[in-house]
Amino acid sequence: MPRSKPTDFADKTAFITGAGSGIGRALAELLAAEGCRLMLSDIDEASLGETARILENGGATVESARLDVADRAAVEALAARSIDRFGQVDLVFNNAGVWIADDVADMAYADFDWLMNINFWGVVNGCKAFLPHMKARSSGHIVNMSSLFGLIAVPGQSAYCASKFAVGGFTEALRLELTGSGVSVHGVYPAGVATNIARNGRGRGAATLAARDANLTESERFLNFPTAKAARIIRDGIRRGDPRIVFGNNAKKSDLLSRLMPRRFGLKLAKQRQTGR
Repeated sequence: MPRSKPTDFADKTAFITGAGSGIGRALAELLAAEGCRLMLSDIDEASLGETARILENGGATVESARLDVADRAAVEALAARSIDRFGQVDLVFNNAGVWIADDVADMAYADFDWLMNINFWGVVNGCKAFLPHMKARSSGHIVNMSSLFGLIAVPGQSAYCASKFAVGGFTEALRLELTGSGVSVHGVYPAGVATNIARNGRGRGAATLAARDANLTESERFLNFPTAKAARIIRDGIRRGDPRIVFGNNAKKSDLLSRLMPRRFGLKLAKQRQTGR
């Protein structure tokens, strides 16, 4: 069966969730510059509209719609609309995600449900909505956004790690299921990309607002990897057919150390959290 592995994204159609900012917007800008048609979505209509206007002013072919990826019926409806509008969808980027910083003992079940419905079920919904179309065409790329925290466990990030580990396992299994189908599946594991995920996240574990702000500031200090560079790395990984695309602040090193010396690496993370260093 033919395998879709484009070296040129011209005349392709991409569906991107979380396209209002961060990696989603950077991917949209990069793919538009290469002649790709775009169906963009985000739950934040204002930021989504800004992305669409930027690209339309540059001459790109763009459709956009507000979307809550946790709403399965809405995802399926927008997938059908995308296929109807463009005739085909070649690349699906399940990029939308949220973040919670809390210890398990302090976390509300409602917050855990909120995060899993977006980070994990949002990815499943996006894959399921487009799989029949891609399998029928024996062509396409599914790109699922995990995280470095889907490769290593970090204290205070239990829910986020759970969701991203789940995405990673789901993506790996899906890739194997689709072997020989012509549909390629890629898992993306970035670290420290400069997005708004920490600012827009939830967290109740800090004892005071001052402590919560300090935790946020520390998290945002780590988020400094350029989104445009992240988008280029993801694009290049798709072109090469990489099943795992790992990049960002010490991402590959941290992944390796966690496998080679799991006990020592875990103790180091726990100590860093206790000392703030």
